[in-house]
Amino acid sequence: MKIGLKCRLALVFGLIALLGTSAWAGGGSQAEKSDKITLGMVSIDVNDSGNARAINGATARAKELGWDVITIDAHGNADEANSAIQNLALRGTQIIIDLVFPVTSLGSGLRAAEQSGAVVGTWGGGLGSTVAVTNGSGGLLAEPIVAQMVKDLGGKGSILALTYHTGQVARERELVLDSVLKDYPDIKVTKNEVRIPGYLQDGAEFASAWLAAHPRGSEPLAIWGSWDDPALGAIASMKQQGRDDVKVYGQNGNIDAIVAVESGWMTATAWEASEEEGKVLVDTLKQALEAGKSWTPKAAEVPAVVVSTQNVADFIRQHPEAAGR
Repeated sequence: MKIGLKCRLALVFGLIALLGTSAWAGGGSQAEKSDKITLGMVSIDVNDSGNARAINGATARAKELGWDVITIDAHGNADEANSAIQNLALRGTQIIIDLVFPVTSLGSGLRAAEQSGAVVGTWGGGLGSTVAVTNGSGGLLAEPIVAQMVKDLGGKGSILALTYHTGQVARERELVLDSVLKDYPDIKVTKNEVRIPGYLQDGAEFASAWLAAHPRGSEPLAIWGSWDDPALGAIASMKQQGRDDVKVYGQNGNIDAIVAVESGWMTATAWEASEEEGKVLVDTLKQALEAGKSWTPKAAEVPAVVVSTQNVADFIRQHPEAAGR
Protein backbone atom coordinates (compact mmCIF):
# COMPACT_ATOMS: atom_id res chain seq x y z
CA MET A 1 0.00 0.00 0.00
CA LYS A 2 1.28 3.48 -0.86
CA ILE A 3 -0.90 5.39 1.57
CA GLY A 4 -1.03 5.27 5.33
CA LEU A 5 -3.32 2.60 6.65
CA LYS A 6 -6.07 3.80 8.95
CA CYS A 7 -7.22 0.34 9.82
CA ARG A 8 -5.92 -3.18 9.38
CA LEU A 9 -8.06 -6.14 8.59
CA ALA A 10 -7.12 -9.25 10.48
CA LEU A 11 -7.54 -12.39 8.44
CA VAL A 12 -7.52 -15.50 10.58
CA PHE A 13 -6.54 -18.79 9.06
CA GLY A 14 -7.10 -22.05 10.91
CA LEU A 15 -7.81 -25.72 10.63
CA ILE A 16 -10.13 -27.94 12.58
CA ALA A 17 -9.31 -31.45 11.37
CA LEU A 18 -11.92 -33.20 9.28
CA LEU A 19 -13.13 -36.63 10.33
CA GLY A 20 -14.26 -39.82 8.63
CA THR A 21 -12.72 -41.07 5.42
CA SER A 22 -11.55 -37.71 4.07
CA ALA A 23 -7.95 -37.10 2.98
CA TRP A 24 -7.46 -35.04 6.13
CA ALA A 25 -7.74 -38.20 8.22
CA GLY A 26 -5.40 -40.19 6.03
CA GLY A 27 -1.66 -40.17 5.53
CA GLY A 28 -1.58 -38.50 2.10
CA SER A 29 -2.93 -35.23 0.82
CA GLN A 30 -5.89 -34.92 -1.51
CA ALA A 31 -3.76 -32.84 -3.86
CA GLU A 32 -1.57 -35.90 -4.46
CA LYS A 33 -4.61 -37.99 -5.36
CA SER A 34 -6.08 -35.73 -8.04
CA ASP A 35 -4.54 -34.64 -11.32
CA LYS A 36 -6.97 -31.75 -11.72
CA ILE A 37 -8.22 -29.60 -8.87
CA THR A 38 -11.60 -27.90 -9.03
CA LEU A 39 -12.44 -24.83 -6.96
CA GLY A 40 -16.14 -24.34 -6.29
CA MET A 41 -17.38 -21.00 -4.95
CA VAL A 42 -20.84 -20.37 -3.52
CA SER A 43 -21.61 -16.65 -3.28
CA ILE A 44 -24.33 -14.90 -1.34
CA ASP A 45 -24.68 -12.53 -4.32
CA VAL A 46 -22.36 -12.59 -7.34
CA ASN A 47 -23.60 -9.12 -8.35
CA ASP A 48 -22.40 -7.52 -5.12
CA SER A 49 -19.16 -5.65 -5.80
CA GLY A 50 -17.30 -7.06 -2.80
CA ASN A 51 -18.28 -10.64 -3.63
CA ALA A 52 -17.46 -10.09 -7.30
CA ARG A 53 -13.99 -8.73 -6.51
CA ALA A 54 -13.22 -11.59 -4.11
CA ILE A 55 -14.41 -14.09 -6.73
CA ASN A 56 -12.29 -12.40 -9.40
CA GLY A 57 -9.20 -12.59 -7.22
CA ALA A 58 -9.79 -16.22 -6.27
CA THR A 59 -10.55 -17.15 -9.89
CA ALA A 60 -7.43 -15.45 -11.20
CA ARG A 61 -5.20 -17.26 -8.70
CA ALA A 62 -6.93 -20.61 -9.34
CA LYS A 63 -6.46 -20.22 -13.11
CA GLU A 64 -2.78 -19.46 -12.55
CA LEU A 65 -2.56 -22.75 -10.67
CA GLY A 66 -4.29 -24.61 -13.50
CA TRP A 67 -7.46 -25.32 -11.53
CA ASP A 68 -11.00 -25.50 -12.87
CA VAL A 69 -13.43 -23.00 -11.31
CA ILE A 70 -17.18 -23.24 -10.69
CA THR A 71 -19.08 -20.23 -9.31
CA ILE A 72 -22.66 -20.49 -8.02
CA ASP A 73 -24.96 -17.62 -7.02
CA ALA A 74 -27.09 -18.57 -3.99
CA HIS A 75 -29.18 -15.37 -4.24
CA GLY A 76 -28.96 -14.61 -0.53
CA ASN A 77 -30.65 -17.91 0.32
CA ALA A 78 -28.95 -20.25 2.80
CA ASP A 79 -30.97 -23.24 1.53
CA GLU A 80 -29.64 -22.61 -1.98
CA ALA A 81 -26.13 -22.34 -0.55
CA ASN A 82 -26.44 -25.67 1.25
CA SER A 83 -27.74 -27.36 -1.89
CA ALA A 84 -24.92 -25.84 -3.95
CA ILE A 85 -22.24 -27.07 -1.53
CA GLN A 86 -23.83 -30.52 -1.44
CA ASN A 87 -23.83 -30.68 -5.25
CA LEU A 88 -20.21 -29.56 -5.43
CA ALA A 89 -19.25 -32.22 -2.89
CA LEU A 90 -21.12 -34.93 -4.79
CA ARG A 91 -19.27 -34.12 -8.01
CA GLY A 92 -15.91 -34.44 -6.22
CA THR A 93 -14.93 -30.78 -5.98
CA GLN A 94 -11.74 -30.71 -3.92
CA ILE A 95 -11.88 -27.10 -2.66
CA ILE A 96 -15.05 -25.16 -1.82
CA ILE A 97 -15.33 -21.51 -0.79
CA ASP A 98 -18.40 -20.04 0.88
CA LEU A 99 -18.74 -16.29 0.44
CA VAL A 100 -20.43 -14.51 3.38
CA PHE A 101 -22.98 -17.13 4.51
CA PRO A 102 -22.36 -17.87 8.23
CA VAL A 103 -21.09 -21.41 8.73
CA THR A 104 -23.88 -21.84 11.29
CA SER A 105 -26.31 -21.66 8.33
CA LEU A 106 -24.49 -24.29 6.28
CA GLY A 107 -24.86 -27.45 8.36
CA SER A 108 -26.02 -29.83 5.64
CA GLY A 109 -23.62 -28.44 3.06
CA LEU A 110 -20.61 -28.66 5.35
CA ARG A 111 -21.50 -32.21 6.37
CA ALA A 112 -21.58 -33.22 2.71
CA ALA A 113 -18.24 -31.51 2.12
CA GLU A 114 -16.73 -33.29 5.11
CA GLN A 115 -17.94 -36.67 3.90
CA SER A 116 -16.50 -36.06 0.43
CA GLY A 117 -13.13 -34.98 1.80
CA ALA A 118 -13.35 -31.46 0.33
CA VAL A 119 -11.35 -28.66 1.88
CA VAL A 120 -13.66 -25.75 2.76
CA GLY A 121 -12.84 -22.09 3.15
CA THR A 122 -15.02 -19.08 3.83
CA TRP A 123 -14.77 -15.44 2.88
CA GLY A 124 -16.46 -13.66 5.76
CA GLY A 125 -18.36 -16.73 6.94
CA GLY A 126 -16.32 -17.64 9.99
CA LEU A 127 -14.83 -20.95 11.11
CA GLY A 128 -16.72 -24.14 11.88
CA SER A 129 -15.95 -27.73 12.75
CA THR A 130 -15.49 -28.66 9.09
CA VAL A 131 -13.94 -25.44 7.79
CA ALA A 132 -10.21 -25.45 7.11
CA VAL A 133 -9.62 -21.74 6.58
CA THR A 134 -11.44 -18.41 6.69
CA ASN A 135 -10.78 -14.80 5.80
CA GLY A 136 -12.79 -11.70 4.97
CA SER A 137 -13.88 -8.63 6.81
CA GLY A 138 -16.27 -8.27 9.69
CA GLY A 139 -16.15 -6.13 12.78
CA LEU A 140 -12.61 -4.89 12.27
CA LEU A 141 -13.61 -3.10 9.08
CA ALA A 142 -16.58 -1.47 10.82
CA GLU A 143 -14.68 -0.05 13.79
CA PRO A 144 -13.07 2.99 12.12
CA ILE A 145 -16.21 3.81 10.14
CA VAL A 146 -18.48 3.76 13.19
CA ALA A 147 -15.94 5.79 15.17
CA GLN A 148 -15.79 8.43 12.46
CA MET A 149 -19.57 8.58 12.16
CA VAL A 150 -20.00 9.16 15.90
CA LYS A 151 -17.31 11.85 15.82
CA ASP A 152 -18.89 13.57 12.80
CA LEU A 153 -22.27 13.59 14.55
CA GLY A 154 -20.77 15.13 17.66
CA GLY A 155 -22.11 12.29 19.78
CA LYS A 156 -25.78 13.12 19.20
CA GLY A 157 -28.48 12.93 16.56
CA SER A 158 -30.18 10.14 14.63
CA ILE A 159 -28.90 7.28 12.49
CA LEU A 160 -30.65 5.09 9.95
CA ALA A 161 -28.89 1.69 10.03
CA LEU A 162 -29.43 -0.55 7.02
CA THR A 163 -28.77 -4.08 8.30
CA TYR A 164 -28.64 -7.61 6.88
CA HIS A 165 -28.76 -10.60 9.20
CA THR A 166 -28.31 -13.41 6.68
CA GLY A 167 -24.67 -12.46 6.10
CA GLN A 168 -22.02 -13.08 8.78
CA VAL A 169 -20.03 -9.96 7.84
CA ALA A 170 -23.06 -7.69 8.15
CA ARG A 171 -23.96 -9.24 11.52
CA GLU A 172 -20.47 -8.58 12.87
CA ARG A 173 -20.53 -4.98 11.69
CA GLU A 174 -23.89 -4.38 13.32
CA LEU A 175 -22.51 -5.73 16.60
CA VAL A 176 -19.73 -3.14 16.40
CA LEU A 177 -22.30 -0.42 15.76
CA ASP A 178 -24.38 -1.51 18.76
CA SER A 179 -21.35 -1.77 21.02
CA VAL A 180 -20.09 1.71 20.22
CA LEU A 181 -23.48 3.39 20.41
CA LYS A 182 -24.11 2.05 23.93
CA ASP A 183 -21.87 4.87 25.11
CA TYR A 184 -23.85 7.53 23.21
CA PRO A 185 -27.40 7.71 24.62
CA ASP A 186 -28.05 10.92 22.68
CA ILE A 187 -27.81 9.08 19.37
CA LYS A 188 -31.06 7.44 18.29
CA VAL A 189 -30.96 4.53 15.85
CA THR A 190 -33.60 3.29 13.44
CA LYS A 191 -32.81 -0.15 12.00
CA ASN A 192 -34.22 -1.50 8.76
CA GLU A 193 -33.36 -4.90 7.30
CA VAL A 194 -32.55 -4.99 3.58
CA ARG A 195 -32.81 -8.05 1.34
CA ILE A 196 -30.61 -9.84 -1.17
CA PRO A 197 -31.55 -9.38 -3.91
CA GLY A 198 -33.19 -5.96 -3.54
CA TYR A 199 -30.75 -4.09 -1.27
CA LEU A 200 -30.51 -0.99 -3.47
CA GLN A 201 -34.28 -0.62 -3.69
CA ASP A 202 -34.73 -1.35 0.01
CA GLY A 203 -32.08 1.20 0.94
CA ALA A 204 -33.82 3.83 -1.15
CA GLU A 205 -37.29 3.07 0.25
CA PHE A 206 -36.20 2.96 3.89
CA ALA A 207 -34.24 6.17 3.47
CA SER A 208 -37.15 7.94 1.82
CA ALA A 209 -39.43 7.24 4.79
CA TRP A 210 -36.72 8.03 7.33
CA LEU A 211 -35.82 11.32 5.68
CA ALA A 212 -39.45 12.39 5.75
CA ALA A 213 -39.50 11.81 9.51
CA HIS A 214 -36.20 13.65 10.02
CA PRO A 215 -36.41 17.06 8.32
CA ARG A 216 -33.43 19.19 7.42
CA GLY A 217 -31.96 21.08 10.36
CA SER A 218 -33.75 19.02 13.00
CA GLU A 219 -30.57 17.39 14.38
CA PRO A 220 -27.33 15.78 13.15
CA LEU A 221 -28.28 12.95 10.80
CA ALA A 222 -26.46 9.95 9.33
CA ILE A 223 -27.17 6.83 7.31
CA TRP A 224 -25.04 3.73 7.90
CA GLY A 225 -24.97 0.70 5.63
CA SER A 226 -23.62 -2.64 6.77
CA TRP A 227 -22.02 -2.56 3.33
CA ASP A 228 -21.89 0.07 0.59
CA ASP A 229 -24.84 -0.83 -1.61
CA PRO A 230 -27.76 -0.21 0.77
CA ALA A 231 -26.18 3.15 1.59
CA LEU A 232 -25.91 3.91 -2.13
CA GLY A 233 -29.61 3.15 -2.46
CA ALA A 234 -30.25 5.63 0.33
CA ILE A 235 -28.22 8.25 -1.52
CA ALA A 236 -30.58 7.89 -4.49
CA SER A 237 -33.47 8.98 -2.26
CA MET A 238 -31.39 11.82 -0.81
CA LYS A 239 -30.74 13.13 -4.31
CA GLN A 240 -34.42 12.92 -5.21
CA GLN A 241 -35.35 14.91 -2.11
CA GLY A 242 -32.46 17.35 -2.37
CA ARG A 243 -31.13 16.26 1.02
CA ASP A 244 -27.41 16.99 1.21
CA ASP A 245 -27.56 17.51 4.98
CA VAL A 246 -27.23 13.80 5.87
CA LYS A 247 -23.86 12.07 6.29
CA VAL A 248 -23.61 8.61 4.72
CA TYR A 249 -21.23 5.77 5.60
CA GLY A 250 -20.54 2.46 3.86
CA GLN A 251 -18.09 -0.43 4.01
CA ASN A 252 -16.24 -2.46 1.35
CA GLY A 253 -15.25 0.48 -0.88
CA ASN A 254 -16.77 -0.59 -4.19
CA ILE A 255 -16.37 1.62 -7.26
CA ASP A 256 -19.73 3.36 -6.88
CA ALA A 257 -18.98 4.09 -3.23
CA ILE A 258 -15.55 5.58 -3.98
CA VAL A 259 -17.14 7.77 -6.67
CA ALA A 260 -19.88 8.79 -4.21
CA VAL A 261 -17.23 9.82 -1.67
CA GLU A 262 -15.45 11.77 -4.41
CA SER A 263 -18.66 13.62 -5.29
CA GLY A 264 -19.42 14.35 -1.64
CA TRP A 265 -22.59 12.28 -1.32
CA MET A 266 -20.96 9.54 0.77
CA THR A 267 -18.96 10.72 3.77
CA ALA A 268 -16.69 7.68 4.12
CA THR A 269 -16.27 4.02 3.26
CA ALA A 270 -13.69 1.40 4.20
CA TRP A 271 -11.99 0.13 1.06
CA GLU A 272 -11.43 -3.60 1.33
CA ALA A 273 -8.80 -5.26 -0.86
CA SER A 274 -11.26 -8.01 -1.79
CA GLU A 275 -9.39 -9.29 -4.84
CA GLU A 276 -6.25 -9.72 -2.78
CA GLU A 277 -8.30 -11.49 -0.10
CA GLY A 278 -9.57 -13.92 -2.72
CA LYS A 279 -6.01 -14.66 -3.84
CA VAL A 280 -4.79 -15.11 -0.26
CA LEU A 281 -7.68 -17.46 0.46
CA VAL A 282 -6.86 -19.67 -2.53
CA ASP A 283 -3.16 -19.71 -1.70
CA THR A 284 -3.88 -20.74 1.88
CA LEU A 285 -6.39 -23.41 0.86
CA LYS A 286 -3.77 -24.83 -1.50
CA GLN A 287 -1.34 -25.03 1.40
CA ALA A 288 -3.98 -26.72 3.56
CA LEU A 289 -4.80 -29.23 0.83
CA GLU A 290 -1.13 -30.13 0.37
CA ALA A 291 -0.38 -30.28 4.10
CA GLY A 292 -3.21 -32.63 5.01
CA LYS A 293 -3.10 -33.60 8.69
CA SER A 294 0.04 -31.53 9.29
CA TRP A 295 -1.81 -28.27 8.59
CA THR A 296 -1.59 -25.79 11.45
CA PRO A 297 -3.54 -22.55 12.04
CA LYS A 298 -2.20 -19.42 10.36
CA ALA A 299 -2.83 -15.71 10.61
CA ALA A 300 -2.34 -13.03 7.95
CA GLU A 301 -3.39 -9.45 7.35
CA VAL A 302 -4.74 -7.76 4.26
CA PRO A 303 -4.90 -3.97 4.67
CA ALA A 304 -8.08 -1.92 4.48
CA VAL A 305 -8.19 1.86 4.04
CA VAL A 306 -10.79 4.34 5.24
CA VAL A 307 -11.61 6.57 2.27
CA SER A 308 -13.28 9.84 3.23
CA THR A 309 -13.96 13.19 1.63
CA GLN A 310 -10.65 14.33 3.15
CA ASN A 311 -8.36 11.76 1.48
CA VAL A 312 -10.34 10.49 -1.52
CA ALA A 313 -8.38 12.52 -4.10
CA ASP A 314 -5.06 11.11 -2.94
CA PHE A 315 -6.54 7.61 -2.72
CA ILE A 316 -7.83 7.70 -6.32
CA ARG A 317 -4.50 9.00 -7.59
CA GLN A 318 -2.78 5.99 -6.06
CA HIS A 319 -5.58 3.48 -6.78
CA PRO A 320 -7.38 4.68 -9.94
CA GLU A 321 -8.81 1.19 -10.49
CA ALA A 322 -10.78 1.54 -7.23
CA ALA A 323 -12.77 4.32 -8.87
CA GLY A 324 -13.05 2.56 -12.23
CA ARG A 325 -10.44 4.80 -13.86
